[in-house]
Amino acid sequence: MRTRAPILWPAAFALAALLPIAGCARAAVAGECDGVSFPVHVKAEGATLTLNGLGLRKATIFGIKVYIGALYVAHPTADAGAILTSHDPVEMRLRFVFHVTAGQLRDAWREGFEKSARGELPRLRSRIAQLNSWMASVGSGQEMTFLRIPGVGIRYSLDGAVKGTIPGDDFATAFLAIWLGSSPPSRALRAGLLGGPCT
Repeated sequence: MRTRAPILWPAAFALAALLPIAGCARAAVAGECDGVSFPVHVKAEGATLTLNGLGLRKATIFGIKVYIGALYVAHPTADAGAILTSHDPVEMRLRFVFHVTAGQLRDAWREGFEKSARGELPRLRSRIAQLNSWMASVGSGQEMTFLRIPGVGIRYSLDGAVKGTIPGDDFATAFLAIWLGSSPPSRALRAGLLGGPCT
């Protein structure tokens, strides 16, 4: 504690009583991974979603840090299946820490859906193409937000600006399964999103 001028005991007692509360408030303000902070709670479709976990996406054999993923759910859980099959809104945020071209993003979505959707790819292709048509190069500090709206689909925003909504619960499930399914970009990323360490 910093040195300060003497104060009356009652005032000192009141300050001491408030310190634990202030500490808890600070802890609830943000989750952090690799120096990147996210709020613990967000509002989406009239619901309050809670940060489920943070994951760091690394690419290439050199382990280049690409983005920090933040997963928000109505009921935090380490059960990926429960998130994928729930009927609640789910939000995925990708905060980029490295420049990525539009072409690299499109390639990443294609590869991700090939792993997460498998036999469902034929009926998803036109919607994957719609997602890819919205892709533009992103730089460090930019953030993509994907909100699953049950009964509607996935709404995509870039830096807070809504780009559009891709319809279908089937698309939404396949999309979230890119990270939460059996073949995620990395096991560490999936584990972090499900409440494990962000490494």
